[in-house]
Amino acid sequence: MALRFPLEMTTSIAGYMIKKKLKRTERFPMVLMLEPLHACNLTCTGCGRIREYESTIKQKLSIEECLAAVDEANAPVVSICGGEPMIYPGIGELTAKILERKKTVYLCTNGMFIRKKIADFKPSNKFFFNVHLDGMKKSHDLAVEREGVFDDAIDGIKAAKEAGFLVCTNTTVFMETDMAELDQMYGMLTELGVDGFMISPGYGYSAVNVREIFMTRDDIRTKFRAAEAMFRKYKFNTSPIYLEFLQGKRELSCTAWANPTRNIKGWKGPCYLITDTHHETLDDLLNKTDWEKYGPGNDPRCDHCMMHSGFETSAALGVNAKLGDTLKMLKWQFT
Repeated sequence: MALRFPLEMTTSIAGYMIKKKLKRTERFPMVLMLEPLHACNLTCTGCGRIREYESTIKQKLSIEECLAAVDEANAPVVSICGGEPMIYPGIGELTAKILERKKTVYLCTNGMFIRKKIADFKPSNKFFFNVHLDGMKKSHDLAVEREGVFDDAIDGIKAAKEAGFLVCTNTTVFMETDMAELDQMYGMLTELGVDGFMISPGYGYSAVNVREIFMTRDDIRTKFRAAEAMFRKYKFNTSPIYLEFLQGKRELSCTAWANPTRNIKGWKGPCYLITDTHHETLDDLLNKTDWEKYGPGNDPRCDHCMMHSGFETSAALGVNAKLGDTLKMLKWQFT
């Protein structure tokens, strides 16, 4: 029976969670969203970073500052994002030093520089190139506002798999996304040997003003219910409980605090998408944020959010748990 994730990665995360639960820790990071820089070679329609951080777009964290954030969070998973982290000077060194700390690393990239910089990295069962793809060639290139990006991303995936790396993809679903087209894309990526797929709905937030591309909760649930057969067909890294939430089969509470973001301005508060302030320390973010003010029904900015950064960890942490969830998650991991 095949594992959905490498065994060392799974046991490390499970052990971390058990220790936190035994200590009755109320809030703790599961995934550190590390943004060493916000500069990017693309201007994707649905991305808010290059707009929100326009004044600091040329600044970047040092490797030492990045590692200090990794140590401060002590989360079992580090997602290196941005911006485009592959243009960060020393990205290979930074990744290696995070792996030395026995973390699982997802390097989130548009894929355009993988082949060029593949020699800067070493394969590991705790390291993934996480390539963003929002559809097949025409749709993806339209979303990233440049022709040829899809072909470069696919070439990068091929280079990574040929060199023995783990690769996953991340897709944002927008109002105009054709789920049948995504089905076609996942079939192609499966043939290329991609190790898993992440998917999340896009919703409007203050840093992006292209409102017509984003969805309400009702829109999201309609799209994801219609694609149920696709989720059974391919190796999604998205948990079955989170998918049930996206399909409207259950509710989940937001656990955005479990995915803190560290960038050039500090610890982004309250979450990956909404910025009300930047904290000097993670402890201030976790313990001085009035979390009851946020979430659907509390803050109108949160009403349509169903992003994985807020809700995927809810499933892992057992928030709003139902009888049978543990068995469902185990079955999913061993399928």
